Amino acid sequence: MKDKIKDLIINGSYSIPKLLLSNYKALNINESELVILIYLLNEKDLEFNPTKIGSDLKIDLTNVMVNIDSLIKNNIITINSKKIDGIRKDIVDLDNLYDKLLYLVINEEKDTKNNETDIYTTFETEFGRTLAPMEYEIIGSWIDTGYSKELILAALKEAVFNGVFKLNYIDKILFEWNKKGIKTSSDIEHDKNNHKIKKEEKKELYDYNWLEDE
Repeated sequence: MKDKIKDLIINGSYSIPKLLLSNYKALNINESELVILIYLLNEKDLEFNPTKIGSDLKIDLTNVMVNIDSLIKNNIITINSKKIDGIRKDIVDLDNLYDKLLYLVINEEKDTKNNETDIYTTFETEFGRTLAPMEYEIIGSWIDTGYSKELILAALKEAVFNGVFKLNYIDKILFEWNKKGIKTSSDIEHDKNNHKIKKEEKKELYDYNWLEDE
């Protein structure tokens, strides 16, 4: 019996597109609608059959229709009447879903590119000159390594404040911050405050007149 259950789970599984799973909220889709979409994406026969959908997913017919209606209103799916083998049938069309997911991917790539471009532009503005090709590669390697834009620009700010306009100096700053587990601007401020407190404690220790402590 256990083997039969295991076989049903393995062979009766649905394929869930990662792109849809990570972006369904951006498409204004709720969890119930997501389940129905996943079901439709895995169905070979896209003839609209709400009774079968409800039966397969253990959802009552009323909820099936409410969710389908919402998906149609949000322009996620359409149901078109088509003549197949001389018989007119209602067919579920998922093209709108694919278009919306494609749009999200394109925008995400644009945002990433724009963010990187902003970093290069900021460096050129602060350095007062055009970056060399090798410098573009170095900054790009920081991004690829996983340093956030916030952290890279904070390191640039530190370098400019100290009057140093060299990427190897900024690289050392990022390296030291990484060793300390610094990831954000708030982490930097926290580290500076701790350093300041320790410095003041050390100063007070040396300034103390031990001979007068009687």
